[in-house]
Amino acid sequence: MLNNDYDIWIEAEQWEDVLDVHNDNTDVIVEFKNGARWGASFFTYSNISRLVEKNRVTGECLGGKYYWSSDMVLIDEISRKRIEEVINYLICEGKFEVIFLKISE
Repeated sequence: MLNNDYDIWIEAEQWEDVLDVHNDNTDVIVEFKNGARWGASFFTYSNISRLVEKNRVTGECLGGKYYWSSDMVLIDEISRKRIEEVINYLICEGKFEVIFLKISE
């Protein structure tokens, strides 16, 4: 089981653009005090729909017939509060290491 003493880096917090908390995606890195780093990509449900529609137009992903992202977590809103809530839940339920990808040190 992982130690719950960690820091969360959210890529979207580094952006100059305004974040649409209901229609966006961001990479997240969780760094534990022991130096272990884990990453995942968080997408809102609405963002997946928007990306699939874009792919229909551009022809990507067989014209929108599929979509994938490694270490994807679907979430209702991209906010620090919600991301922290999900990460805490995944750790408590023993699912964190299944969903997040360990980043090489």
